[in-house]
Amino acid sequence: MIRKQEITTFEFPENAVIWDVRDTNAYAEAHLKGALNQPIASLSADSLSQVSADQPIYILCGGGSKAPRAAELLEGFDSSREYVVLMGGTRAARDAGLPLE
Repeated sequence: MIRKQEITTFEFPENAVIWDVRDTNAYAEAHLKGALNQPIASLSADSLSQVSADQPIYILCGGGSKAPRAAELLEGFDSSREYVVLMGGTRAARDAGLPLE
């Protein structure tokens, strides 16, 4: 299941799994605190084995165009999981004052 959530109104659960699907260069420039880099080009069914099946995966990108595609790709690998697309991406997080690294 894919849900969409505005990043600016999102309350991050403790131990949330947040995947930033931008390339490594964009991720290195700035990313949401706690987000792991999982470039969309390298997503696979094996990527999902890193996360407990009952834990939602929160997905974001720079501005919101790659994250929905990544969620659809992941859902193709395992449709029983919950994927949450954080709309607006890293730019919206920065503009909202959320902590970036």
